[in-house]
Amino acid sequence: MLDIELIRSDPEYVRAALLKRTDDVDLDPILEADALRRKLTTEVDTARAERNRQAKEIGKLKSSGVDTSKAQRQAAALGDQITVMQGALTKAETVLHDLLMELPNLPDDRAPVGGKEANQVVHTGGTKPDLGDKPLDHVELCTRLGLIDYARGVKLGGSGYWLYTGQGAALEWALIDFFNREHYAAGYEFLLPPHMLTEEAGFAAGQFPKFHEDVYHIAEEGEGGRRSFMLPTAETAILNVYRDEILPAEALPVKAFSYTPCYRREAGGYRTEERGTMRGHQFNKVEMFQFTAPEQAEDALKELVGRAQMLVEKLGLHYQTTLLATRDASASMRLTYDIEVWLPSIGIYKEVSSASWAGDYQARRANIRYRPEQGKPTAYLHTLNASGLATSRLLPAIVEQHQQPDGSVTVPGPLRAWLDTDVLRPKR
Repeated sequence: MLDIELIRSDPEYVRAALLKRTDDVDLDPILEADALRRKLTTEVDTARAERNRQAKEIGKLKSSGVDTSKAQRQAAALGDQITVMQGALTKAETVLHDLLMELPNLPDDRAPVGGKEANQVVHTGGTKPDLGDKPLDHVELCTRLGLIDYARGVKLGGSGYWLYTGQGAALEWALIDFFNREHYAAGYEFLLPPHMLTEEAGFAAGQFPKFHEDVYHIAEEGEGGRRSFMLPTAETAILNVYRDEILPAEALPVKAFSYTPCYRREAGGYRTEERGTMRGHQFNKVEMFQFTAPEQAEDALKELVGRAQMLVEKLGLHYQTTLLATRDASASMRLTYDIEVWLPSIGIYKEVSSASWAGDYQARRANIRYRPEQGKPTAYLHTLNASGLATSRLLPAIVEQHQQPDGSVTVPGPLRAWLDTDVLRPKR
């Protein structure tokens, strides 16, 4: 959520910034709603002050033995008036809140302006493997090696699902275990959150209202039944851990990570780059998150990008890091770097981690503050997140980049102890 004081004081700056990521910006309804809210607030405060004055006057009259029936009737009428005024103020506050919730975040000045075509590659890592003219794709490799049963996955869950089997399940779990161990050793707090979250959590994280239909919703039967949704990413859960709380400055930065499956109503398609596990309704991901003071945020973003790159490098993969343009990044984030792995069979890079800085945008929505010093007013903290890492695109990159001429696949070093083998070979 954007700062209403910034919108009020410099609407042209906010409008120009938002036009970098959206075609049309109309701040007039927000400014009008804000003006009405402030007007009603002043009227309610004035009326309450008058009611307090009347109450004191009635008390004095009673102590003097004077008949106060008329004064009490006037006070009661004013009380009724205040109730009506408070109702109007609450409605005005709701309207303003809902309008602010619709606005995306202001992009950082470093973000290129435009769509995907404006994205900038800022780093390349790892050695691109020389696999000849026709390397096998991950679907064929995973089928030959008996790692994934695509047909039975569809039989179980429908289109957009798959089934890890045998060494494929072990490879998937070895990846998750590797990531968890790395983050735990680095001092990040390990969290295992619920997979079903309240609707409020979605609004706080910035996924709702815009992406409300992109997640799976669950409504309990009966009047007043609880409404929940399946988390699309652990970021949503971790952010809400400190919702409506004030953290002491000395506790910052708070670093946390979580492993969860992620559930999304992906539109999907039949394009080559979406085959296999590249896009589905359920996939595994380890998520890193940091709550920081504003002055700590730059270092936190560098750390998150560096950790995602480090994990890809330890797996022996060729990759690139891309600074996302304003219209390609998430609407909740002011700056985003994607870490993308190389898929030799189709000659493209696919994202396995997005490292993003939200500024105070999510903290305002979730009402998360920190106290800089004792006695000083509280302020909104900054939030950052990064996948560390997502596996559904990583496993295809591993089998494609580490494939051998005989159809086998070399297992990356960090995963060998769990699989108890150095090489995956085709099943007979």
